[in-house]
Order: sequence, then C-alpha cells, then structure tokens
Amino acid sequence: MSSQKQFIEESVNSLSEKTRQIARKIWEYAELSYTEVFSSAELIKAFEQEGFEIESDIADIPTAFKAVYTVGTGKISCGILGEYDALDGLSQKAACSSREAIIPGGAGHGCGHNLLGAGSFAAAVSIARYIKENNISARVVYFGCPAEEGAGSKQFIARAGYFDGIDFVYTWHPATMNEVQSKGSVAIMGANFTFEGTAAHAGGSPHLGRSALDACELMNVGVNYLREHMLDTARVHYAYSDAGGTAPNVVQDHAVIKYEVRAPKVKNMQELFARVVNIAKGAALMTETAMNYEVTMAFSDYLPNKTLAVIADRALKEIGAPCWEESDYAFAAEMLRTYSKSTLKDIKERLGEIFPPEGLDELMAKPLDSVIHPFNMNEKTYESGSTDVGDVGYATPAVNINIATACLGNVGHSWQNTAFSNSETGMKGMLTAAKVMALSAIYTLEDPDAIQRAKQELKLKNGGKYICPLPDYVSPPIGKY
Repeated sequence: MSSQKQFIEESVNSLSEKTRQIARKIWEYAELSYTEVFSSAELIKAFEQEGFEIESDIADIPTAFKAVYTVGTGKISCGILGEYDALDGLSQKAACSSREAIIPGGAGHGCGHNLLGAGSFAAAVSIARYIKENNISARVVYFGCPAEEGAGSKQFIARAGYFDGIDFVYTWHPATMNEVQSKGSVAIMGANFTFEGTAAHAGGSPHLGRSALDACELMNVGVNYLREHMLDTARVHYAYSDAGGTAPNVVQDHAVIKYEVRAPKVKNMQELFARVVNIAKGAALMTETAMNYEVTMAFSDYLPNKTLAVIADRALKEIGAPCWEESDYAFAAEMLRTYSKSTLKDIKERLGEIFPPEGLDELMAKPLDSVIHPFNMNEKTYESGSTDVGDVGYATPAVNINIATACLGNVGHSWQNTAFSNSETGMKGMLTAAKVMALSAIYTLEDPDAIQRAKQELKLKNGGKYICPLPDYVSPPIGKY
C-alpha cells in the first residue's frame, strides 16, 4: 500500500461518521434548486470546524460558496465540486423498498446529491490534511454548487471567474457502476417563450381575438417537423408554464412555453436553439401575436480531461470498489424487484452488454457493482443527459468519477434512488468516492508535469479561454426557474 493511499484511507475513515451525518441531514432537508439554505449551511459549518476559510454567496447565488484551505503560498490549487440540491416529487422513506413518501408530493434526493456534497467534503478535508502533514505549498478549494437539477450554478461560478487560478478539478457522482466517466454529456440551453395576443369572446367575437395559446401550439407543430432535420443525438423538450387561463370561451391573450434543446457540442446546441427561435417567430407571425423569449439556463458539453482521467483511473483501481456485505446485496435485490417485468428485462439486456452473459442471473440476484470498469481513452459517444460540470471542464481541467451507490440498473431520478441515498449502501459508495477523489488529487498535486499536460489538453478544447454559453444578460434565475 502506498503511503498516500494509507493516509487517505485513514483520513476518510476517521471522517466517516461526520460525513454520514452531513449526508443524512442534507437528505432530510431535501431542498430544491437555489433554496438549499440549510444544506449549504450544514456544509459550511463542517468546513469551518476543519479550519477552512469560507466565502459565501459566490456568483450572486445565496446558497453557493467556496471553502478554502491553504498551506504555504498555495502554489497549486486543487478544486473539488459539491452539490446538495434535491428533486421535486421524490420524497421517500430511507432504505425502504416500497413506495412510501415521507411528504406526499414532497422533494427527495432522487439523484443522490446529499451523498455527492458530503463525499466531496470528506475528500477536500483529507486533501487538506495531507498537504498540511507533508508541508506541500498548495490549496484545496471546495465549491458548493447549488441547483444542478435546475438552471445550474457552475456556469455562473465559472463566468464570474472563480475557476481562474484553479489548476484542476475532481468531482464524482452517485451511480450504479464504478468508473472514471469515459462518455461525455451533451450541451443544453433552455428558454421561456412568451406570446402576447388579444383577448376576445371565443363564441361571440372570435375574429377579434389573437390567441397566444394557438401560437404555442403552432410552435410545437413546427418543432415536431424540425425533429426529422436535426442531429440524431440532439433533443428538444418542452412544457407549458402558463397556458393562458382555464376558460375555453376566452381567447387566450397570454401564454408561456418553456423549451430546452440539447446537442453534443455547444456550437450544435446554439445552432439548434436558433432554429427553435425562428419557429417561434413563425408561430407569432401566423397568429398575429407578439413573441419574446428569455434564456434561463445553458450548460456546456462535458468531456473528461484524459490526463486527469488516467490519474483518477489509477486511484480508483487502488482504492477498489465499495466493500459490499450480504445485507447490501439483499437490499439491492429487493430494490431491483420494485421495477416492472419489462423494465427488468431491459435492465438485464443492458447489463449483458457490459458484463459476461454467463454471469447475468447471478448478477441480477446480487445486483451491486463490485468491479472497476477501466477508463476508455477512445470513447467518442455522449450520454444524452446534461450537467453544469461541463462548464467547469471548459474553464479548467476536470474529470468526473462514478461510484456505485445503488443497484445495477437502478433508474435515476426515482423514488428508488431517494431510498438508496440514505441507505448503508449509498453511504459506503460515498466514502469510497471520497477516497478515490482525494487520492487522485494528491497524485496530481505531486505531478507538476501532469498538471501542465492537462492544461495543454484543455487549451486544445477551449482555444485558451472559457466562453460561457449564457448570454451576458442572464443572471441566476433564483425564484424564477
């Protein structure tokens, strides 16, 4: 065992109970995007107890913060990302294999961000202890990042320059498999489209009305025809936020529809979004209504920094998968059985593409990942989801690590995920992630050549400068998203 690994394992183990308490409390708070007042305060208090300096309200976001620990002149700066926002409608009892909401319709940690924020805390503190013990001139910066499930915060933090001077960043995400993420994630942009028309009696004088709701409907029709003529990997989503009222005998003079577009690269996403805007203009022209739109969110695409990924892959292999016990396997199997037969069939087929087919039945009976999946240097594909971590990866070298905290095949953003996020299974994955991130950061801090290679790789990707995909006029939509 390397001295670095031994130090990190001992440090994270000593922080185990404190980290679990933080994760449980954030899970109980279950605060939605930009409202994570108690969750961020819980983390800030924990960092202050460990001697970190706190800067609150960064990038004009009240629940965003950074916690900094510096040794010497802080010559090298390591960043660690933390998240702590929950999802609406996913309230669920902890470690419970039947659907039982604590608050019907309430929020829950269906993406495991309570584990993410707490695990990153343990990693940052362990890195701080290591650089202090070894008198390494460096600083570790934990970025408290709200609202990843909403309009995001990291792109606002990056735009405000908080990642300037950060040499590299590691983060992680609760998952079903243990791997340094090889695949990218796509860019996204969202906007509210508002149509203004003229109200009239729909029966008595319909010819005098100009329907804003009709404009929204025609916009949807136009976008549906667009779908055939865009990249296969692109996506367009929509939802009404204001349908103009509930009276069918009144021509709706006001309506708002929310659109989001996704594409593999920022450039692709911006081009597709411009086409959606043109369709909205056409819908307004056809209905003689007025249209305006306001961009509410945008994330850059995520691509792992391969230089850092190789280091993280080494650290992950050295730390190993979480040490599951029979109770973990039994709980995971119970949770897997909560899915329908058709979903289970799909899960088994997908697992058959990753694991040896002859072991699938045993895997479905004990569905927790106990192996390390190697980083694929040649991976070119993208996941269809999006994350504001992409903007961090355009501002400084960054990489994401996935660690199993739920059963194989588990569906994200589900009540099952909320249950796993406050279970012994989830906690074990969280502590494993803390060790992997901390060890990765230490190996990087001690390898200046690797840091320079990571920066050169970044320069090839961003041209030497981070450009935020958000228009300058867009501020964090606190209370609006």
